[in-house]
Amino acid sequence: MKLIHLLFEQYYLPDKPVLPLLAACECSDDGEVLRACISDQCDAIQALSEQGNSVEQIATTLGIAVLNFSAPLRLQPVYIPKPWGQEIWYTGVEARGVSQIISDAGVTPLPWAIELDRQRILGAHEKLNLLKILDPLPDEVFGDLYFELHEKKREVYIVTKIDERAWPNGIGAIRYGFSSSKREQFSDEASFATAYRDAVRDYQAIRRELDGLLDILRKRDGVHPIAPVPAMQMQHWLEELPQDLRSHESTLRMRMESFTALRDLRVGDVLAVPLRTPHALQHGVRTVEFQTPVYERKILSFAQKVLTQEHWDTEEALELAQFQTPEDDVFPVLLDANGVKIEQIVQFDDFTVERIFLASSASFVCETKGSYALLMTVVGRLVCDARMLEFEQAVLVPASAESVVLQNPSVQLAVVLLARPR
Repeated sequence: MKLIHLLFEQYYLPDKPVLPLLAACECSDDGEVLRACISDQCDAIQALSEQGNSVEQIATTLGIAVLNFSAPLRLQPVYIPKPWGQEIWYTGVEARGVSQIISDAGVTPLPWAIELDRQRILGAHEKLNLLKILDPLPDEVFGDLYFELHEKKREVYIVTKIDERAWPNGIGAIRYGFSSSKREQFSDEASFATAYRDAVRDYQAIRRELDGLLDILRKRDGVHPIAPVPAMQMQHWLEELPQDLRSHESTLRMRMESFTALRDLRVGDVLAVPLRTPHALQHGVRTVEFQTPVYERKILSFAQKVLTQEHWDTEEALELAQFQTPEDDVFPVLLDANGVKIEQIVQFDDFTVERIFLASSASFVCETKGSYALLMTVVGRLVCDARMLEFEQAVLVPASAESVVLQNPSVQLAVVLLARPR
């Protein structure tokens, strides 16, 4: 047993406070960490180690994870509230929340594990790609995301669930670009854009009036002006506002949205959103999202108060927007044999994502190639190196794990996403 003392700079918190950590490690003859547990309960780890406890015994006593650097590490997500629902981060590390690694013994913050042996987990890479799920509320309007576009940030959605409370027929939607039939009512693109801009401006005026009244109710009830609140609470507040004002808001919103298009989404669909195409995932459509690490957006409109900025970016966005929606990407098939089909659904500059279909009893050996990988089950269930991965469960495969075996034990199809850096 080897004890490793660390001074961990919490880079994701204001002022980056330093936190002392202590790890109990089982090492190879040449000093390489094989298995470990790590905690800020330094005195407890010291005492348990001196008593002759194993890594598992220390971890179980303290309720922390056992880290096996040659096997997949199960990820426990953190849930981040949004005005439209929540984001579920599997590899998120921010002041708003930190994802964790979970084992039978307990849980450990993900950045602590990486700090212990960055090379064995990440290989030559500096940080993890963000793996997350967008989980909008099933409530119409309240669960709709921002209608926004990006100049540089690339996004790919993989639909995992359609909430039948919102979409009884199982077909959800994304607001996606502009209505071709509406465009035909105008002589040219410029006049269409002007009419849309006017519709947005009219809606924004009543949106601000409503949000001002709602802010008064927030203050009355002791709710912070930019705190996300449950849809039910928002609905209660709205019912206190004048009916004619709410009706006018609905009329102007429908007028504004008549300029845009809705696109059907079903479970299993993959959508790569083209740059400069306005889009807004709709209520009750749950998706895995992959995105490039460029945090920019321009909001054209939103049917609630925007909590992260004080204004919309409609004018700028319309200068950039594509008014003709591009055709969908065609995903290349990398393998189709022995019950295994692999499609490449993301190919960004810094990482790729493959979608792996496993027929009943099929198996596939995924080689890490010296870098880490992220795996998430999005249909069915599968065995990942002897550990069952249920729907929407995910693992981090360390760079030091040379390969991982995926098997489908079920009679049903299993689908897994494999993301890794380039």
